[in-house]
Amino acid sequence: MSENAAPSPNVRHTGGCHCGAVRFEVTASAHLILADCNCSMCRRSGYLHLIVPASQFRLVSGAAAIAEYRFGTRQARHLFCRHCGVKSFYVPRSHPDGYSVNARCLDEGTVSGQTVRAFDGANWDQSIGGLRAAHRS
Repeated sequence: MSENAAPSPNVRHTGGCHCGAVRFEVTASAHLILADCNCSMCRRSGYLHLIVPASQFRLVSGAAAIAEYRFGTRQARHLFCRHCGVKSFYVPRSHPDGYSVNARCLDEGTVSGQTVRAFDGANWDQSIGGLRAAHRS
């Protein structure tokens, strides 16, 4: 899909952590627009961000299995499964009224393609305007 192509229709994607304790649904385009961040957290975990408004995300199961980690500004709510350690989604500093879903944690079968855009999270203050503009929630 080119940058100027019409977006694909929204579909319901499902996903979760490695052990299956945490499950979620997210409504987003079949062709995903993702952010690949190079901050200290994302670089280490290989996280690919699918940013959506809170209204397009639903935790299906596993609320009791979720642990939270905050660092730095303490604004982002890094949520991960306390059993297997996988962070399949979280509340990002960039979009505190939404969610960032790790595209690598989506189940197979609903993604038709993906466009990955680099985000310079290592230089967050200088780069955040572009990310917010690209992912209006």
